[in-house]
Amino acid sequence: MNEKSVMEAFKLFTKLNIHGQVLKEEAKHYMDEDVRGMLMEFANEVDCRVITAGEYLYLIPLTVHSDYHLSNREVKRDYLPSRATNMDMYLMYLAVIVFIGEFYDSYQTQEPTRDFITINSWMESFDERLQGLRQIDEETLNELEKEYEYNWSGILTHWESMDIIKETVKKQTARTNSRLSFMQITKDFMLQQGLAQEVGYEELGLSEKAKVITQRFFMDYEYNRGILEVIYQYAGDYTPSEADQIERNQ
Repeated sequence: MNEKSVMEAFKLFTKLNIHGQVLKEEAKHYMDEDVRGMLMEFANEVDCRVITAGEYLYLIPLTVHSDYHLSNREVKRDYLPSRATNMDMYLMYLAVIVFIGEFYDSYQTQEPTRDFITINSWMESFDERLQGLRQIDEETLNELEKEYEYNWSGILTHWESMDIIKETVKKQTARTNSRLSFMQITKDFMLQQGLAQEVGYEELGLSEKAKVITQRFFMDYEYNRGILEVIYQYAGDYTPSEADQIERNQ
C-alpha cells in the first residue's frame, strides 16, 4: 500500500473520529480499495466499524470497551433529566429496542415492514411488552435476571411508578414524571443519535443509519445480549385484556 493511500485513510478516519459521520461526497477516496481497507483496520483497532447509510459514512462502536462507546454516565448527563436514575437509562435502552422492533416484525425480517410509528403507538407497544414480562412468574423472572444480567423487576417497577397521562394532555416536559414524557425524552435521544427521523407530527421513522445497524449488528445475539429473546419470546404472548383496551381508548 502506498503512502498516499495511508494518508487518505488517516484523514478520513480523523474526520470520523471528530464528527462520528462524514458525507459520502466528502469521502471520495473511500471508493479506493486500499483506502477503504486501511480505514477498516483503523476502525478495528478501536473496536469500531465503518458503515455506509444514506448519504453518510458512520463510525459505529461495537463494544463497551471502545473509546467511542457512549457511556452510561454520558447518557445520564447529556440526555436525561437531572433527577434520572440508572433505571431511567435502562428503561430508555429498552424503549429504543422496542421502537426498532416495531419496524421489523419482532426482528424476523431484514427489511422494515412499516414506514413510521406514532409516539403513542410506540408507548402502547412498549407497555404491552413490559406487561408481558409481568406475566412471568417470579422464579422464572429471577432466573432471567441472572442469565441476562438485566434488572427486569426493577425496570417493571420503575415503569409502573410513572404517571399515566393521556395523550390529550399537551404539556409534557422533562419535569413531568409520566410515561409520555419519558417517551418524548427517548425520542429526543434517538433523534440526536441519528437513529430516528421525524416524518410527521408525533410520527417517527427509522433513519438509514438505524436500518444498517439493525441489519448488520443488532439482531446478533452477541450485540443485543439476549435482550430481544426476553422481550419477544418470553413476553411475546401477552395481549392486552379487554379492560386494558377500554382504559386505553378512554
